[in-house]
Amino acid sequence: MKAEDINRPVIVAEVTDAFYRYEQALISNDIAVLDELFWHDARTVRLGAGENLYGIDEIRAFRAARPSAGLNRTLRHTVITTFGEDYAVCSTEFTREGSEKIGRQQQTWVKMPGGWRIVAAQVSLMV
Repeated sequence: MKAEDINRPVIVAEVTDAFYRYEQALISNDIAVLDELFWHDARTVRLGAGENLYGIDEIRAFRAARPSAGLNRTLRHTVITTFGEDYAVCSTEFTREGSEKIGRQQQTWVKMPGGWRIVAAQVSLMV
């Protein structure tokens, strides 16, 4: 990969839009958009602070059972890095409303025919 293929402005803008669309859907508990933005495949992975989800069906079941209250959060140290036209990594820290605990989130995004999709996600809480 050539240096000029990393963080091309138009690709960074696309991924940034997808990332913040995901974030808005997360805090508003918009399950349809959250589902749309994950790759609909058995190989999709979401590793959370208290759950390990393998495949879109497990991720969907987790989202459907998740409480919709207390989801507001503040992001900080967000870094979005793109590689070529179809691969990106998004990393951020967050704090939930009413808590001082710091969480970390990292997502791997791939551009598919239908748009940018999360193929792997990891969420953790710092102790």
